[in-house]
Amino acid sequence: MVNRLLTVLSALAVLSAAACSLPEQTPPPLQPHIDQKGPAGPVPPGLERYYGQPLNWGPCAPFATSESDRASYADPGLECARVAVPMDYADPQGEVVTIGVLRNPATDQPQKVGSLLINPGGPGASGMSTAASLAGSVRDSALGERFDLIGFDPRGIGASEPAVRCLTDQERDAKRLDSDADTSPSGVAETEQEERDYAGKCAERTSAKLLANVGTRDVAKDMDVLRSALGDQKLSYLGYSYGTRIGAEYAEQFPGNVRAMVLDGAIDPGQSAIDTLVAQGAGFQQAFDGFAAWCAARQQCSLGHDPKAASAQFQQIVRPLADDPVRAGDGRELSYSDATMAAIQALYAPSLWDQLDGGLAELRQGSGRSLLTLADSYFSRDEQGRYPNTNDAFDAVHCVDDQRVLDPEQRREADRRYREAAPFLDDGNPPSAARDMCAFWPVPVTGEPTAPEVGALPPTLVISTTGDPATPYAAGVKLAEALHGHLLTYEGTRHTVFLQGVTCVDDTATKYLIDLTVPANGARCAEK
Repeated sequence: MVNRLLTVLSALAVLSAAACSLPEQTPPPLQPHIDQKGPAGPVPPGLERYYGQPLNWGPCAPFATSESDRASYADPGLECARVAVPMDYADPQGEVVTIGVLRNPATDQPQKVGSLLINPGGPGASGMSTAASLAGSVRDSALGERFDLIGFDPRGIGASEPAVRCLTDQERDAKRLDSDADTSPSGVAETEQEERDYAGKCAERTSAKLLANVGTRDVAKDMDVLRSALGDQKLSYLGYSYGTRIGAEYAEQFPGNVRAMVLDGAIDPGQSAIDTLVAQGAGFQQAFDGFAAWCAARQQCSLGHDPKAASAQFQQIVRPLADDPVRAGDGRELSYSDATMAAIQALYAPSLWDQLDGGLAELRQGSGRSLLTLADSYFSRDEQGRYPNTNDAFDAVHCVDDQRVLDPEQRREADRRYREAAPFLDDGNPPSAARDMCAFWPVPVTGEPTAPEVGALPPTLVISTTGDPATPYAAGVKLAEALHGHLLTYEGTRHTVFLQGVTCVDDTATKYLIDLTVPANGARCAEK
């Protein structure tokens, strides 16, 4: 379970907080057309045909990969296209992959600054879906007036082709029922065989070449192709959570091509995967403690009225699920791992705390329906039992981005540290030495945790939240320092904040993006 808790999937928090209905007066439908705006800016040798490619814009409906996409992509003010990039940048004349791109055009085209590329994190989340969900609220704002909002699905993800595939929907359901709680030698052997089988299915169902070239190193290169094809001399970029790692990678590879970057909910690029995991565990414990204090002040609280005893109460409620899942309706069951994922999903934002409290109270009565709904939201499972490839892509990117832990004793120590950092998630078993799927991955690592060396980089803006459960505040401080950028502190409890209704943050970051005005040193915004 340790590696699973690194699955931030920040898009789920972004979309739940930022989702909106279409404006009452939708814009007139955009007509299909071909744009030839590239090449713009510097072009690496051998990549001229990619940097200068025309983009064939048309309706977004064919790009939808989920029911929610089908609804939001029907907005007539949106247009979509595909951008071709090399499968392997070391072989630009070889195989080609395509990146799905969605555009919400600026409403004031004569005064347009340029394009604003957005990535919602994960890794594995859809930038197209996020841009579509933001379009209605952004369209009438200063940001929407001055920028084309560009959402893209990174290579292997969402509407991009080919896509990473590891598990079928039925296999994903079955995997969620297996809590892997047994940490005995036989239990570890069983868990490792399951992880080995999972890696094998990924290799079987996704080409080895795509798996080898799906990491952040290559996504940053794709963004530079997209920047040029859109006709922008310089890149303006908004990255959430893991999207901040993409931003840092781009800044290191293409510092001279950066115009502006807002990096919200930062990952510390110089931190090891294990240290990141432990820091995240501490962040979720901090958020859980906040939830416990909020709950204890209510007339009825599923965890009782002593916040100090809340972790023990939570364990008392969910630990029995490791041996005996409970019914959750529609022929499904709530497992221990799903119960913990439900809690993690709810800890992303206080708006979900009431649902978590109700779900835990319901579980005390023998039903797991409400917690399973939260867990389904975490994994983006729809009512028909279908999953996007977000979870598969997360693992594929993670396994080539981060150094692998092959030593069982190192895995055991990592598990021990995580349990110590997040005691509410301790299942009561000894720490596990089981290696995750990355130990058995079929292609080599292409990335490593190092602080970016950015050279001459324009001013960037990092937003970090003091009570962020998934990407702790200190990571944002370190990223701002590494990029020699500016830090905006948000005092609150949530994961990512820009374009989610906090006026102080929205005004500060929008002003920066439009006219490059950075906030004063020590700038802070507070939750009201």
